[in-house]
Amino acid sequence: MAGYVIADVEVHDQDAYAEYRKIVGASIEKFGGKFLVRGGDHEVVEGDWNPHRVVVLEFDSVARVKEWYASAEYAPALAIRLKATTSKSIVVEGA
Repeated sequence: MAGYVIADVEVHDQDAYAEYRKIVGASIEKFGGKFLVRGGDHEVVEGDWNPHRVVVLEFDSVARVKEWYASAEYAPALAIRLKATTSKSIVVEGA
């Protein structure tokens, strides 16, 4: 079953986040992942959730998501993102 990362990202440092965006894709691709949503316009249709920037990634499995997240390949990008943003994210097993 596929594994998905769903994140709500509030960017505080646009320059650093631009650097993150340049380098993160290679690590995602190496682990078989891809972006499904990368900060496009959104509309709340139910509830009071008001996300800042929504990101959705798809991988082959939840195990693969966890491998990517803990990888040496993602570590430099993760360090930048943690400094440049406040994020909330979850990993979800797909149908």
